[in-house]
Amino acid sequence: MKYRSWDTTRGIEKVTHRALYKSMGYSADELTRPMIGIANAWSTVVPGHYILRTLAEAVKAGIRQAGGTPVEFGVIGACDGISEGHIGTRYILPTRELIANDIEAMVEAHRFDGIVLLGSCDKIVPGMLMAAARLDLPAILVNGGPALGGMEFAGKKCDVTALAEGIGRFQVGEMTEQELLKMEDRVMPTCGSCSMLGTANTMGCLAEALGMMLPGTAAIPAVHAAREQAAFQSGQRIMALVEKGITSRQIITSGAIRNAIRLSSAIGGSTNVALHIPAIAYEAYVDFTIQLFDEITAQTPLLAKINPAGPANVPDFHEAGGVQAVLKEMEGILDINALTVTGKTISENLSSVPRIRENPVIRSADNPYSESGGLAVLWGNLAPEGAVTKPAAIDPAMWTFKGRARVFDSEAETNQAIMDKKVQAGDVVVVRYEGPKGGPGMPEMFRAMKLLGGMGLAKKTALITDGRFSGTNNGCFVGHISPEAAEGGTLAAIKDGDLISIDIHKRKIDLLVSSEEIRARLEKWKPPEPRIKSGYLRIYSQLARSASQGAIIPHHE
Repeated sequence: MKYRSWDTTRGIEKVTHRALYKSMGYSADELTRPMIGIANAWSTVVPGHYILRTLAEAVKAGIRQAGGTPVEFGVIGACDGISEGHIGTRYILPTRELIANDIEAMVEAHRFDGIVLLGSCDKIVPGMLMAAARLDLPAILVNGGPALGGMEFAGKKCDVTALAEGIGRFQVGEMTEQELLKMEDRVMPTCGSCSMLGTANTMGCLAEALGMMLPGTAAIPAVHAAREQAAFQSGQRIMALVEKGITSRQIITSGAIRNAIRLSSAIGGSTNVALHIPAIAYEAYVDFTIQLFDEITAQTPLLAKINPAGPANVPDFHEAGGVQAVLKEMEGILDINALTVTGKTISENLSSVPRIRENPVIRSADNPYSESGGLAVLWGNLAPEGAVTKPAAIDPAMWTFKGRARVFDSEAETNQAIMDKKVQAGDVVVVRYEGPKGGPGMPEMFRAMKLLGGMGLAKKTALITDGRFSGTNNGCFVGHISPEAAEGGTLAAIKDGDLISIDIHKRKIDLLVSSEEIRARLEKWKPPEPRIKSGYLRIYSQLARSASQGAIIPHHE
């Protein structure tokens, strides 16, 4: 078998290449083996990545034990939580493209034979999966796992995002400053990705359903010994994938993409998957439309309720059976012939998984929480190209809402108005010019929803935006509205006081203004001046596609 790495390690003419490796302590024997890249997003910035240095050592041990040579390199990884509330949040989604590009460049420049991807959090995991699909090499993902839940708050073990709701309670006098500061110290007792089913843990679970991670490993808590064992086994497994020539695009197929959408919908995953699934599909040359996403979610039962949809957190989900238990319940609607990194199909992997005994977290397929899944795409004159919401996190009483528009042209303006008590019951808060181009970078509207919740307005208001949401949000919210306001979408035509109708049952979102009036308003509309006039965000804003296409930067037909 010929290895790619021979381009750097074999032959008399490669003495220079070998000398460079040997200067770092690699032996002549190690340079005769397959070279396996380890793309490690470890840092002391992101709690979900703090464990990755330890896991990298376990991965290396597994690679060596199976006859390979590990070669580790660093990858950026930004923390959504630390970036919230300032300009940093605009960089988060665009880092996904940087991660995919950087991994591609490192792997191709050094001709690695396979790649182990070490990442846990929101845009890092999808960026890594995009790189794997683009490179089409043997690849496996190892995530760091969720943190353990923190103190009891609002009837459940909370996570760091509960602090925003705490701020809302503080604003209306329902929590003292001392109570809020005590909460700060107790919401996240361990490292790991935030313990709720936000984008980080959703993407880990999705990667397992996609077949790119060892079965049963996505939701293992970061601080459990089984997490290191899974890393070691993944190091062993990448060598088998290299020897068998199983590459990423043999795994990331149309069937696998559909399985991932079903899993995310069945567990009520983050709305951000509506951005990441099309981006991964694009890299894998798999045809995808937002209509397909809507069709699949509408036909997928909701089988698990996890924070923010319920009191259980992701470690609870793991103890209840995790991803494999949910896949087992959905076996009849999955593409069971989809290949996975085990070298076996989904069907073969599930053959040893027992049907669950129904528990407070996961229900059987015979008794779902609802017949349709946790995510939904809405359509109408406000979103002719679609908008995304998360019924699993919305009180059914709020699935229909009609209210008067309260319009803001930025997230910061919105948050300030909420804290100044300028948003009232019955309002539909409109946050525009926060899409991929207009933001730029499509920032999260996480804080606004949490503030509304803390101030007792979560069930009395709605929020719609061309930006996106955190997986931890609840209340009545609709994001990813396409076309975005910066491109002249209907969102740009809304005025304070206009009536807006949201009907999740009918998958509709409409501005209750005549089409003639909307057209007249848009004819007078002028796009705002770009917020960012230089640097990477300027490049991203000029190249990024619509949210309905995953907000990708295209690079192939």
